[in-house]
Amino acid sequence: MNTPIVEVDVHGMNRYQAQTKIDSILRRSRGVYRIRIIHGYRGGTELRDMIRCEYAKNPLVRRVEPGWNEGITELVLREYLST
Repeated sequence: MNTPIVEVDVHGMNRYQAQTKIDSILRRSRGVYRIRIIHGYRGGTELRDMIRCEYAKNPLVRRVEPGWNEGITELVLREYLST
């Protein structure tokens, strides 16, 4: 992956499918600063809660941040330092 921010849409997926997709991206995250996960919010909060809870404990994730809207969560893998 060559982009600093990777976006993944897990709308319509169940918990297992979303976790499998996110884990796959995390394994290939060399050079990535953030993973922006679009999970939605109108269909419930199960995916959002799973992402924010499970990935806060992941050693590859520095921190978990809510996105700029309720249906997005960002996994910060490393800080972007501009010079």
